[in-house]
Amino acid sequence: MHTEVPAAVAQRGLVTIFASTFFELIGTFMLTPWLVLRLSEQGAAPAVIGLFAASAWLGILLVTPLASGLTQRLGRRRALALSAAVPALTGLGYLLPWFGAATVALWFALKLAGGMAAGLRWVLAESIVAECSPLARRGRNVGLFETMVGATFVLGPLLLAAVGPSSEAALKLAVALLAIGWIWSLALPTLPSAPEPAEAHVGWRGVVQALRAHPVIMAAGFCGGFFESGLTSILPLYGLALGLGAAAAALLVSASGLGSALLMLPAGLAADWLGRRPGQSGGAAGARLQLMRLAAAVTLGGTLLIPWIAATPWLAWPVAFVWGGAGGCLYTLAMIDIGARERGVALVNATAVLVMAYTLGGVLAPSLAGAALQWAPRAGFPALLLAVALVCWLLLARAHASHRV
Repeated sequence: MHTEVPAAVAQRGLVTIFASTFFELIGTFMLTPWLVLRLSEQGAAPAVIGLFAASAWLGILLVTPLASGLTQRLGRRRALALSAAVPALTGLGYLLPWFGAATVALWFALKLAGGMAAGLRWVLAESIVAECSPLARRGRNVGLFETMVGATFVLGPLLLAAVGPSSEAALKLAVALLAIGWIWSLALPTLPSAPEPAEAHVGWRGVVQALRAHPVIMAAGFCGGFFESGLTSILPLYGLALGLGAAAAALLVSASGLGSALLMLPAGLAADWLGRRPGQSGGAAGARLQLMRLAAAVTLGGTLLIPWIAATPWLAWPVAFVWGGAGGCLYTLAMIDIGARERGVALVNATAVLVMAYTLGGVLAPSLAGAALQWAPRAGFPALLLAVALVCWLLLARAHASHRV
């Protein structure tokens, strides 16, 4: 059972995580497009640029199984400081003069290291927000945190455009923001620790243990990553396949992002409110499960509209909104549920597996959906999305709140 952190310590922990994450992600989402643009200007092939962008996700996948072991060895304060310091240091590496292929190789190494640090921070930030949130406001705080993260996806590129998309000043500002995020991370207080159960493990054993404890929650995380994050990168291609213009197709990404930004906080608030209602079947856990079922059903419902989109292209925008919003809600509610059920190293392990599941969904969606659009746009693409949405809904429909889902 989750033991609440003292109020003053919890408040300081939340402020630290929100502020440090905000500045670091603004810097990250300025830096990533700047690097892509610079590589393009230097004549790098599109395939090389694509691999460069994917190297950060590879770093996340590599580090998440190690997150609990690193956290246990370093402690949460030092682990968070390390995860914030590495992106700032790698940012300094991008300031070095351009020397052709050698620089591209260096950038790949820096991007991989930055991705690993981002993965560690992702796991730590999510678990600390859950741990520092009182039971009555955990849904609100997690939903607010996810909404803030979503906002940085928009604010970072906007700031880059304002400063100059490929200017050196933009790179320096991005590095400065990463450094501010690191400085903020140093303010994290020492969170109280409790004796860990004898069966709690770190590393891969802990990952397998968490996966066995929460298989359906991890399926919900995969579905969230698939529809919220993964489909975003393929939506412009889908829009073009529908006959939309380039600008209109690009706006599908905005519709998905808007759904994610607008619905995650209400989902968290609803989890808090329903969990406090007397007579709620299954209590707070039952409320979270019902909301996850609703999000999965909405995802499935939106996917069932695909056959009508070709004849009514304007439906693509509300469907994209539904995919982004419901996918974001699935991840948010899964994180709230884990935060309510676990603590200590078990919480870090469960968060790491949720991040891995979400990331795997985000990586597989564009590759599988892209292939489906190329080889079977009329049948393959909707069949793929329908299969993922249906399996997620069925797993949640069969789950029981009284058990670890």
